[in-house]
Amino acid sequence: MAEKYTEINNVLQQFIEQQNIFFVATAASEGRINLSPKGMDSFRIVNKNKVVWLNLTGSSNETAAHLIENNRITLMFCAFEGKPLILRLYGYAKVYHHRDSQWPHFIALFPHFTGARQIIEVEVDLVQTSCGFGVPRFDFVEQREALTEWAEKKGPEGLREYWKQRNQISLDGKPTKIFD
Repeated sequence: MAEKYTEINNVLQQFIEQQNIFFVATAASEGRINLSPKGMDSFRIVNKNKVVWLNLTGSSNETAAHLIENNRITLMFCAFEGKPLILRLYGYAKVYHHRDSQWPHFIALFPHFTGARQIIEVEVDLVQTSCGFGVPRFDFVEQREALTEWAEKKGPEGLREYWKQRNQISLDGKPTKIFD
């Protein structure tokens, strides 16, 4: 039932582009494994072996901290509507911040989001599909606006203060380098 690929083919790209949610998993050498759902219009396929997503401000910053120490990453997409399918992208990631020279190139791929915190670039070295027969069906209603509204209310200075208070250190005490 599972199939392995060395790249994102056109059929899989179309599947990815139709999804309203994806999941990101990372882990440092020690400590907790992080698994986060992501949504909104925050994911782009750059080419058959490279993807990027816009990491918006959230309650923690685990992905960034983990990738400093261990750049392995897994992204997962599930079909909650239509034909069942699970798709995983395995690879190695880099984190880009506002201060990095790559930021302007990648940020131009996304609509404006107040609260854009990092851009994560993933070099995909394995693509795997599986059946998804056990994944329940859900109807998509809409993207939530709460995160965008929260970030806009905070404003740029409020977000920077929030990053200082909540996004510099991971749950396991690892630095995120959001200000380095």
